[in-house]
Amino acid sequence: MKTSTTQRKTTLILENADVLQILDALNDRAQAWENTEASLLGKFESEDIFIPEECDEPSEASEIAQHFRDIISTIEVQLNNHN
Repeated sequence: MKTSTTQRKTTLILENADVLQILDALNDRAQAWENTEASLLGKFESEDIFIPEECDEPSEASEIAQHFRDIISTIEVQLNNHN
């Protein structure tokens, strides 16, 4: 049975500072999708300028945000286990 490229595990060797930059960017993406969900539900309130992600369903935005949060969690666990 072949493993699809989306299911394969990949090992990256990066400086910790670079990993922290990746985590920061992933957090920004998760926050953008969480804000999009809130906007679609009519619950987003902020004085900052916000452009929602391209999405029509709050549940889809929530799933995408959670996926980013899961990636963040996986990386943080690996960082903690490595140190």
